[in-house]
Amino acid sequence: MTELSEFEEMYLKRLFEAHVDNPSAIVKTTQLAEMMNVSPASTTEMIQRLSGRNLVTHIPYKGCRLTPEGFQQAAMIKRREGLLEILLTEVIGFEGDVLEAACKIEHAIDEELEMALDKMLGYPERTPSGKRIPIIERQLEPIRSGLLLPLSALPIGSTATIEMMVMGPTDARTIEVTGIGIGAKVSATDDGISYNGSIIEMSRNISLCILARTDEVL
Repeated sequence: MTELSEFEEMYLKRLFEAHVDNPSAIVKTTQLAEMMNVSPASTTEMIQRLSGRNLVTHIPYKGCRLTPEGFQQAAMIKRREGLLEILLTEVIGFEGDVLEAACKIEHAIDEELEMALDKMLGYPERTPSGKRIPIIERQLEPIRSGLLLPLSALPIGSTATIEMMVMGPTDARTIEVTGIGIGAKVSATDDGISYNGSIIEMSRNISLCILARTDEVL
């Protein structure tokens, strides 16, 4: 993948957002400038730079659109943002400006870290707000034994031992009713997470806060 500056990545992400449903559409320079909160002249300069790197197609006096390579790059950036939204809201319970925080962090994530985060979250397809997470070039790896994963990410047919429960008092009281705790052995079935032969009813948010070490994948 092409090495990009943080500002270049932001331009690609905004272009992706502007025409994700119609990649061949032309995004006007003035529209892109407004999205980036910069001048049209500055935007034209950036478009020309990205065009020289074969990431956008520049249409003089009209605007630009992403090239296939540019679309791949932009989708990757947007996916990292979506994964971080899930991590911040559903795993660590961040209560600040999630989008702003995700935007700051996404530029520091490399491909290896992205793959690990994607797998840890169970290869999610949508953000907490319901927006689709791009899956272009997503690498789905088999989950081996010995990994610490949220209950929601356990593969069907696997067993695991709970090692961490990161949640607030309200959620903690909710999960206490099920009887599971640190050291409990659970299994992932087609119907959900099973403990002592019974399916445990819990929300996705709670299942993301309970981390278990995989024993084996059948």
